[in-house]
Amino acid sequence: MLAGGLGGSTADFLMHSIDTVKTRLQGQKLAKPPKYQNMLHAYITIVKQEGIAHGLYGGIAPAMLGSIPATTIYFGTYEFVKRKMIGLKIGIPDTVVHLTAGSIGDIMASIVYVPSEVLKTRLQLQGRYNNPHVVSGYNYKNTWHAAQMIYKLEGFGAFYHGFKATLLRDVPFSALQFAFYERFKLWAMLYKNSNNLSLEWEITTGAFAGGLAGALTTPLDVMKTLLQTQKRPTTKAAKQPSPAPSNASKLTHHYYSGIWEGLLWNYKNQGIGGLFRGIGPRVAWTSMQSGLMFVIYEQVLELLENVEKKNIKIHQDNNKTFETIRDIK
Repeated sequence: MLAGGLGGSTADFLMHSIDTVKTRLQGQKLAKPPKYQNMLHAYITIVKQEGIAHGLYGGIAPAMLGSIPATTIYFGTYEFVKRKMIGLKIGIPDTVVHLTAGSIGDIMASIVYVPSEVLKTRLQLQGRYNNPHVVSGYNYKNTWHAAQMIYKLEGFGAFYHGFKATLLRDVPFSALQFAFYERFKLWAMLYKNSNNLSLEWEITTGAFAGGLAGALTTPLDVMKTLLQTQKRPTTKAAKQPSPAPSNASKLTHHYYSGIWEGLLWNYKNQGIGGLFRGIGPRVAWTSMQSGLMFVIYEQVLELLENVEKKNIKIHQDNNKTFETIRDIK
């Protein structure tokens, strides 16, 4: 649990800027041309207009508040379930063990990280307070103010907006990530003919596992972002037609009633590209985050195991010393 918490939260912090770019690309209004053309253009635009602290690292506080306990629960549950299933010794395939343990771990952690995801995603879309460069529909002063306003205006249930979509994205992602990682690590060990992988191989196997899992679950990530950040249209707004944009570009607004309806609407109106919006930064984020997370996780585990072995040896040596002294007496 300690190794997983350190690995997961450190990787989330370091990769937060890429996650912000991904969120902006997925959550931007459907305009032609769009505000953010691609990953690099989004990076440059956000830094130029909003800076790093309030732009690229907007929403970092709720991200960390959710990441530390969530990754601790996540890894602890994963290892517990995996060891219990292997301990049954009934011939369960390794892939099934890893998929099951990863899924259960994510479900347990979701209670903590989904509310933090709602806060983080809204603050990422908003950027800084009174931001003139982004129209997100939100204007929170900080994390605490955001939590207060969401609770006051939308109720406690708003903290779990997109809960099903988040689980539908993260459960398969976590299951695939761990299954890919364990499989890639096994292949690397066979290739290197060694049970101990170098730092480079640990990062590579983790990055490939996270990148592949992230790419496959991108459509679900798009819907998670849209469901958590959309605002329910008011009756008054629904009756009055929206004024045409000054640049005469066509804007399309749609309120998503659910996951599958949203997936079908995006596919019908935007094609495959609409389902895979932000796949570049998502794959970049999941691969780098996964590589860092797993390498820190493995290194901390090794460190803790060495400390435990050292303590056991000291304890054994002390016992031998006491026995010798007793024999002499």
